[in-house]
Order: sequence, then structure tokens, then C-alpha cells
Amino acid sequence: MEYRKLPHGTENISVLGIGMGGIQDCPDEEIEKTVAAAIEHGVNFFDLCAGGKNVYEPFGRAMEGKRDKIYLQVHFGAVYNSKGEYAWSRNFTEIKETFDWELKALGTDYVDMGFLHCVDQEEDYDELVRIGVFDYIKELKAEGIVRHIGFSSHTPLVANRILDTGLIDMMMFSINPAYDLEQGDEYGIGTNAERAALFRRCEAEGVGISVMKPFHGGKLLSAKSSPFGQELSRYQCLQYALDRPGVLTCVPGVRNYEDLEALIGFAESAEEEKDYSVIGSFTSEKIRGNCVYCNHCQPCPAGIDIGLVNKYYDLSAEGDQMATDHYRKLQIKADACLHCGHCDGRCPFGVAQGARMAAIADYFA
Repeated sequence: MEYRKLPHGTENISVLGIGMGGIQDCPDEEIEKTVAAAIEHGVNFFDLCAGGKNVYEPFGRAMEGKRDKIYLQVHFGAVYNSKGEYAWSRNFTEIKETFDWELKALGTDYVDMGFLHCVDQEEDYDELVRIGVFDYIKELKAEGIVRHIGFSSHTPLVANRILDTGLIDMMMFSINPAYDLEQGDEYGIGTNAERAALFRRCEAEGVGISVMKPFHGGKLLSAKSSPFGQELSRYQCLQYALDRPGVLTCVPGVRNYEDLEALIGFAESAEEEKDYSVIGSFTSEKIRGNCVYCNHCQPCPAGIDIGLVNKYYDLSAEGDQMATDHYRKLQIKADACLHCGHCDGRCPFGVAQGARMAAIADYFA
């Protein structure tokens, strides 16, 4: 399993996380078995939003004795009705009572990520501030009950407004090729440029991203339902999301133990199984000429890490001084380009990397 460090913390988070938003129909024994198996395979990041109320106690049993190795993402605004079914609320008392219950049911006295839940419109954010939920999470962080503050959203405009507070360590956002290439549904909000700029901002400011909806609700896994008319595998979708700037982990939902089995081999899969360069043929008008850091152009005869050089350049151009510093520390920089055409011929997105290396070298010079 690969792990990535939370920039504003010490946590090393598994790139494959698990979302518990669909497993509530399973017996308690299967929920516990699924969580325990995920932990055994190196998964240490779990999103508890949208599961049923019955998920919490078996989850708590599965992580018993391992709490210090597990990172929990809990949402302030996700609540449960009298039947134990997921709902969402903007009632402070209900949100607070739900959080108190969650801690007890899980058998823990803290959560790692305390999230403002489902902030898709500016009015959502204004309401969470007005009723005191944001201040409540800040108080919990000061007390050590919440380790990091975050939020979930589908909307770049709103996400940027919350990032402006300077208080955010983690953002949960929907990332998949359909959304990023403007072939999605009502949750694929924002243009390709707006979404890309948001991800670059997160990386520049040290805000980690946990990814929801990496499979576009399962639609990308079937040619019949994919907006591109061609299926992608789970591993291709996961790798695509993990290659976006700022992303630390993907948290696809599991409905049962079988779903977990379909995911868990990702850590050991071959590079060709995760190669998503086929998307270059899907909607070329949206992505042609833009480097997506996939490194399909490798190996470079000059030894340049072309994807990384492009990423540092894009971040630096957004004002990220750290990216500039990282670029300058590279042993092999863009000016080492031989202009041999190897990368130009291999790029599935039609990027003229030779010309781009020259432009990047000039920029940093």
C-alpha cells in the first residue's frame, strides 16, 4: 500500500481509503469483517458519511486495538433518522447530538477529520457558520477531539471560499474523468479549468484532498452507462484521481465484502492495469494540449521526470513558491531536454512536451 503524508499534519494516509456510505444493508458481522479486512490490507482511512446508524458499532469493534493506526473522516451535518437511515441537517442541536453519539458508538474519544458536510452552495456555508457549527468544530479542534478541520463539496466556487479561511487541512471533492472533462451529472460542477485550478490551489496551500465518486457512481465501469461510451476499470479511475494535484486518498464506497475484494488488489496491480491514457481519445477538445501528469511519455532519454516538471511549473505559475523551490532542487530539469521527440510521440493528450520543456526552462531561468 502506498501512503501519502497530510501536509498540515503527521498522518500517513493510505491512497486507497474506504467509504462506508453503502454497507448499511449488510449484517453486522459482514460490516465488521469488511472493515477488519480493509485494515489488514493496509487501508487506514475511512469516511463514515452516509452509512446507516447500524454501521458504527461493528466498525468500532473492527478497529478495536488499532485506533491509533486508523484515520476517521466524520461529517458535521450528516445525521440519522428514527429508522437509522442517513439524512443531513442544518440544526445545531441535532448535529451535536449525532457527533456525541458517533464517538460513543465507535468507542473513541476523538476523530481525525471533522468536516463541514455537503457544502455545495454558498448558502450552505453561510448557514453552517450562522448556526455555529463551524465555531463548534474549531472548539473541538482546540480541545483535541477533532484533529483536523475539513469540508466536503462539489463546487469549486464554494470550495475556494472556504479555503480562504486558512483553517482547512482537508477537502473532500468529487474527482473522475467524466466530471473533470465536463461529461458528468449535476455533481460535476465547474469547468475543467476551474476544477484544475482548485486542485492546484490545494496542493500549493498544503490542503489534502480525499476523493469521492471516483467511478462516477459506477457509470464509468460500464460502456453502456459511461458518458464516453467506453468502460474504465476501477484501477484506472483510482489512479486518475490519485494523479490530480493535492490528492491523498480515494474513498470509493463499498456495499459489502465483495466490493472490497474488487478494490483491494489496487495496491499490488501492475502499472499497465492502472494506465488511464485511453481517456485521451474520449473528449480531446477538453484536454488536448494539456499535461495531466500521467507520465505516459516515460522513459525520457534525458532522464527528465516530465509529469513532475509540468506539475511544478503549473503550481509555480499559480504563485506556489514551494513548487518553485522543489523544481530548483531537481537534479534533472527541463533544460536537459534533448528535443528528440520521444515524449511528443507518446503523449496521448497531444502535448508538445519538447516545446513545453523549453518554455518551462525559460520560465524558471
